[in-house]
Amino acid sequence: MTSPTILVTGSTRGIGAAIAQTLQQAGATVIGHGSRARAEPDTTAQTIIAADFTDPQAPEQLWREALARAQNGRIDVLINNAGLFASNPIAASDIGWLDAWEDTLRINLTAAAQLSRLAVQHWQSTGTGGRIVHIASRAGHRGDSPDHWHYAAAKGGMLALHKTIARGYAACGILSFAITPGFTETAMADDYLASRGGTGLLADIPLGRVARPEEIAEITRFCALDAPPTMTGTTIDANGASYVR
Repeated sequence: MTSPTILVTGSTRGIGAAIAQTLQQAGATVIGHGSRARAEPDTTAQTIIAADFTDPQAPEQLWREALARAQNGRIDVLINNAGLFASNPIAASDIGWLDAWEDTLRINLTAAAQLSRLAVQHWQSTGTGGRIVHIASRAGHRGDSPDHWHYAAAKGGMLALHKTIARGYAACGILSFAITPGFTETAMADDYLASRGGTGLLADIPLGRVARPEEIAEITRFCALDAPPTMTGTTIDANGASYVR
């Protein structure tokens, strides 16, 4: 793929920022996304579009604006990376628990589904193929802590979404890949590790450390740019052997 245009959600920090940088270094044009407008100068050379995925209309608005900014009005690859990981104890109030559930499902799964649908329609209308890379989670396979039912459910749903897209549209040249990281060196993971006993959790990771954002970014680059079409439908684990299938 020559100089593709790639839309990366949640690209202003953590794994998303590493993905955007890695793709740019590979020669791609990256259109990034954050939940709000950036207050600081953009140091990554991304074009950043603000969209709050708790708003049901935001994913479509993001897609339309990204298309308007894209060279030749085309997006070649969609990377569904934006996510929310927040504790939601079952002892919370009924409405509080439900609100947290719905926010997490909307940000982590529904927005990804909306964008994937728009991407598939875009590639169908142009008669060309495209790629979607879903940044899911180990939790989608093995579940998560008692305070994170919603997160595990969303990531499990993302994996089912990915497989359905791969099976349904491969004949059109529309390819789908998923990556399932375990703990990764981000502020979000650091907070969780601290809340669960810190480095003691590393005993569950045979590799002896968590993943680095750059490692997840390199796997994403491969799926977005280099993975052969026959790999569509593949899920790549990146969790230091803490969960093997």
